[in-house]
Amino acid sequence: MPHGLALSREWWTSWTGPARPRKASPRSSPLHRPPRIAIVGAGPVGLTLAVLLHRAGATPVVFEAGPAIAEELRASTFHPPTLDMLDTLGVVRPLIAQGLVTPEWQIRLHETGERAVFDLSVLREDTGHPYRLQCEQQRLSHLLLPLLPAGTVRFATPVAAVTPSEDGAVLSLESGEDVAADYVVGCDGARSAVRRAMGLDFPGDTYPETTILATTTFPFHEHLPHLSNVNYVWTSHPAFSGTFSLLRVPGRWRASLYPAPDESVEVALDPASVERKLQAIHPKPTPYDVPDLRPYRIHQRIVADYRRGRLLLAGDAAHLNSPSGGMGMNGGIHDAFELAATLLPVLRGAAPEGLLDRYTRRRRPVAEREILAQADRNRARMRETDPARRRAMLSEMRALCEDPARLREHLLRTSMIAGLREAARVE
Repeated sequence: MPHGLALSREWWTSWTGPARPRKASPRSSPLHRPPRIAIVGAGPVGLTLAVLLHRAGATPVVFEAGPAIAEELRASTFHPPTLDMLDTLGVVRPLIAQGLVTPEWQIRLHETGERAVFDLSVLREDTGHPYRLQCEQQRLSHLLLPLLPAGTVRFATPVAAVTPSEDGAVLSLESGEDVAADYVVGCDGARSAVRRAMGLDFPGDTYPETTILATTTFPFHEHLPHLSNVNYVWTSHPAFSGTFSLLRVPGRWRASLYPAPDESVEVALDPASVERKLQAIHPKPTPYDVPDLRPYRIHQRIVADYRRGRLLLAGDAAHLNSPSGGMGMNGGIHDAFELAATLLPVLRGAAPEGLLDRYTRRRRPVAEREILAQADRNRARMRETDPARRRAMLSEMRALCEDPARLREHLLRTSMIAGLREAARVE
């Protein structure tokens, strides 16, 4: 791993130790007893945390309401520092084999094909993975699950309530079973049961528009010149409300579409409307194959504190953001690594108060400033409809992309490296 990121996030090498000198073995200070840590939610964040804790000698148990790993359309972009972190778990090579290495992404004008291309190779001294990886999040989950002992993840086991106590908490399962835990971590998303047990509000906003995510097997890259695997696109076509995005994953493209100004969400979800929008992206004589279609609303929300006593939050349970820029899942995985590194000394006998509070001090400002705010700026830029403003912004971005120093600084932030470095300095 190149020195820039490795030195700023030295703690993650203590888990499995890539080819750098290790400060200490994960088991150099044995745990007094294997603590039971209950994790609610078996998405990428919960499973990443479980693997880290298991390797450190703790006893995580993951409770997942669903019957299996969720396969529906969710996140599909892994940023460079996330790949650096996951590499310590040995899952990046097989993840790359199932995804698409994406060395550049772009913002473009659909009608003319003009574009600003952001070349991630300028980060080669800052990360071992100077690219995005386009790969559906469930592929990571399927790689993480076998790294845990049988029985660690309890699928089809909804948590009805969490009751905190001085020395832990009790999870009341919908089956009627009660489970005691030393710590409980909510990785259970926007409707988090753990967050409710903590008594925390989830303030923020919900954007007015509805995004319609459609997948198609049509090979846009063979028909639209100079397309990247990740494209944020301005358009003036009346079928759209000014923008769409095209993100490629193996075997298909994911198109984020929006209702036209005169369309209701119900009308926009009609196959005829989806077909009209896809034909506006690229006309063809036969209908598009659209195997998946899902509407969703975009939220920008964050809790005031990631911790109450022995209850903690990570991922979407703590913060929600616009998917523009692909930072939500990545930020949740970063939460998991920080939380695991925070819990490890506590589980070995260190006083918990300062360390556990540091988790919020490190992760919340990053989420608020680097994830939510950046995602909001990305959304606002792509919602711009004035042709003159669009062209001015495109000119500014193209000038930035032609200046290696400015481009590196920009990509350090948009690829989430700068925020991690800043957080690492927080005591």
